[in-house]
Amino acid sequence: MENTNIKKTNRFMEGFRFLIYGIEIFGVIGFELLWGFVVEPFLYKRGVNDFNTWQMIVHWVVTCVAWGAGALLVVKECKKKSGLDLIANLKKVSLFNKENKIKAWQWILIVVGCVLCLLSTWIDWNGSKVLAEFHSRGPLLFVFQYIYYLFEVMLVLLIIIFGQMAFEKWFNNNKIPFGGILVALTWGLGHWVSKGSLGAGLYTAVGGFVFGSAYLLTNRNVKLSYILLCIMFIL
Repeated sequence: MENTNIKKTNRFMEGFRFLIYGIEIFGVIGFELLWGFVVEPFLYKRGVNDFNTWQMIVHWVVTCVAWGAGALLVVKECKKKSGLDLIANLKKVSLFNKENKIKAWQWILIVVGCVLCLLSTWIDWNGSKVLAEFHSRGPLLFVFQYIYYLFEVMLVLLIIIFGQMAFEKWFNNNKIPFGGILVALTWGLGHWVSKGSLGAGLYTAVGGFVFGSAYLLTNRNVKLSYILLCIMFIL
């Protein structure tokens, strides 16, 4: 009985550690709120919506650098304390892993999820989001904004990975997209606060759940999941 309790305690602590990593990544995302809504308005004497071209570029560059550095620190902390080396594992994974082949029904659900996300974005933007942002931003800002999106997707995927591992440790169930649920709660809340709209937060939360489902449907293939999340979120 004692050994069983020890195993349960260890499993809980392992799961809690991964949950903390996921929350830390969410904290890294939150840097943009501090930078864009506190520091920059003080420096420029204007709100983020009134930034000129170079102020907007600086905003995105600083945010991406902070996001990249923060993500790297969390990943290194994870390796040091849990032994899980995400960077080394990423190098070993092929885009289409023959050893863990994705089944036909999984591909069908993946395609359906992508189509639904793209349709939702099309309706929300009254057309192509990419074209709309290109016309409104111009070529220079468009490039920097989409680099910013690539970093954002990376952080969202890390929350999914850590959240999934945490809840699987606790509940011993690998069929439920726990990582997507964690993204829905964190990333959705972040958009609610940053956009000042509950609707935007709920919309993002639903998207986060879909992203978490895609991660499971790819059999946890990080490279393929990243590409799919870019398609569903950026396009």
